[in-house]
Amino acid sequence: MNNLLVVTVLVALLALSSESFRLPRQAEEEEGTVSKISGTVKSYYDSAVDTVSGYVDSIKGLKLEEKAKNLYTETTTVVSTYAGIVQDQIYHFFHQ
Repeated sequence: MNNLLVVTVLVALLALSSESFRLPRQAEEEEGTVSKISGTVKSYYDSAVDTVSGYVDSIKGLKLEEKAKNLYTETTTVVSTYAGIVQDQIYHFFHQ
């Protein structure tokens, strides 16, 4: 019986002392209205920036600058050729 009493007292002391080692719960901080709105705006802004960056990368992938330069070069070559032909026709028309 003494052993049972000793064991019971030791278990009770262990149980009481283990409660003192518990960490208090940290209260969750509630977000205010302003922080919710700013978080939402920031997420929309980040999403828009990511979308535009994707579009810019896809446009760079199409090499539009190179295509525009080639189109300009080809167009000026064709226009100068036909302008030369028209100029020769006008010259021969008036000097015959």
